[in-house]
Amino acid sequence: MSGFSPDHSKAEVRVSPNFGPRVGVARPDMIIVHYTGMKTGEGAEAWLCAPESQVSSHYLVHEDGRIVQMVRESDRAWHAGKSFWAGATDINSHSIGIEIVNPGHEFGYRSFPARQIASVIDLCRGIIGRYPIPPRRVLAHSDVAPGRKVDPGERFPWRQLADAGVGHFVAPARAGGKPVLAEGDSGSSVEKLQSMLSLYGYGIEITGSFDQQTATLVSAFQRHFRPRRVDGLADRSTVDTLSRLLEALPATQT
Repeated sequence: MSGFSPDHSKAEVRVSPNFGPRVGVARPDMIIVHYTGMKTGEGAEAWLCAPESQVSSHYLVHEDGRIVQMVRESDRAWHAGKSFWAGATDINSHSIGIEIVNPGHEFGYRSFPARQIASVIDLCRGIIGRYPIPPRRVLAHSDVAPGRKVDPGERFPWRQLADAGVGHFVAPARAGGKPVLAEGDSGSSVEKLQSMLSLYGYGIEITGSFDQQTATLVSAFQRHFRPRRVDGLADRSTVDTLSRLLEALPATQT
């Protein structure tokens, strides 16, 4: 493919060879947000377009707000890797991937510039206008690949996106509060927590035992929905925030 017309009118086009057809999905029904986790945006853009990388995304948003489209929305980009959400395991086929330039936790994680987030919101609103993507299916890479990935991280302004009509969010309860469920605990309270995480979409086995997997998923949930404290402990704030997110879903989604 030598070139294509951008799906987003404000995007530049730089074609990545790393894509294929969507499998078993007629059109995207998710948006997955990443950070690049590289030292420079130019380096990230080059890597996503390099045949040897075997990775890509549909879009890259630079810190100055410039948007580059590398894969057509109708095609399957290679951005999510091994992942899961609400029963789906081929997240690449289900989703549009957006890489946001930020050095990430390895190279000096920092806040996202206002003009960059304004472009992300504009881009996402356009995508949602083209496809029936429910708010709770606008997700972090860390939501669909918890433990393996932590991007776009706790500094990403999910509340600002939700206020602009992108994604699902409720004001998190203040961090802390008892009782606190932690690794090693077991019983009906742990089972209820695991069931709630599963109902929202996270991939978790409901065992009634607060194991390492549960702590990892709680951390992933906090990173997105209660970012003030990411510690893997299910305090009252975490459980309350999760409960209110579930209550806010349309009946058809629960």
